Amino acid sequence: MGKVIAVCTSQKKGTVKTDVGSCQIIKDFGLEGDAHAGSSRQVSLLSYEAFDEFRKLNEGRVDIVPGVFGENLLVEGFDFKSLPIGTRFKCGDVLLELMQIGKKCHTGCEISKIAGKCIMPVEGVFARVLEGGVVKNGDEFVIVPKAFRAGVITASDRSYNGEREDLSGPKIMEILKAHGYDVVTSSLLPDDELILTEALVKMCDLVRPDVIFTTGGTGFSPRDHMPEATKRVAHRDAPGIAEAIRAYSLQITPNAMLSRGVSVIRNQTLIINLPGSPKAVSECLEYILPSLGHGLGILRGDKLDK
Repeated sequence: MGKVIAVCTSQKKGTVKTDVGSCQIIKDFGLEGDAHAGSSRQVSLLSYEAFDEFRKLNEGRVDIVPGVFGENLLVEGFDFKSLPIGTRFKCGDVLLELMQIGKKCHTGCEISKIAGKCIMPVEGVFARVLEGGVVKNGDEFVIVPKAFRAGVITASDRSYNGEREDLSGPKIMEILKAHGYDVVTSSLLPDDELILTEALVKMCDLVRPDVIFTTGGTGFSPRDHMPEATKRVAHRDAPGIAEAIRAYSLQITPNAMLSRGVSVIRNQTLIINLPGSPKAVSECLEYILPSLGHGLGILRGDKLDK
């Protein structure tokens, strides 16, 4: 956990910034009124520890104050340059994602003239704004867990042939995004066992999402092949999820007993068969998602199995 020490902006690139105390950070843009907002490097971050070390080494020679290195946010508690690309940070309502570590130093810039040396090229990092809000000095600044990556497959002959709109696949994606998942891939396919098997293998082995949700193809129709395709690609069984979905759905409709949906694991990807209707998809997802994160964290190695 860290803390915002200074919030800095400048109206011109290549110049020192001024600690303004608080500022509106705009989604996909940056700090309001800052010269770097809207660029590929929307928000610059600098470790207070690196800043303070430089200040102590140069004490009495130059005046090192927040913003002198051109940083937007001076933050205590993090060695930013050691964090992987994609790391996400939360500060109030603001959500940032680390996009770049370090930068090329421009010779003759105002920052180097004032500070004698600019530490941003080595110590600084740059982030994009995923969600906006106000950031002010003293705010708590934390790393948020990496979002789970999800894939979605709809199995429907009629939707694939253009005879009926696929409503369930988009509904899954809508709910997942609202719960903080990154939907990285989706497919609309005919309910053919071989095609579905190949799609699941490719999605698991090449895209490697943390979880794949399928919808459709779990009933008694001769063309319902999703459970068979799912079992064909499985390395391990994970029956509790499918059992829980059926048990919960039975409280809503006795027809839930007719679902043949399964849940399995291939490599480090969990595959969960969901029903075919948008209503049932919504009910099942809202039921399992609160508990699912713990299992996905264990599967990708973020958490211990306790």
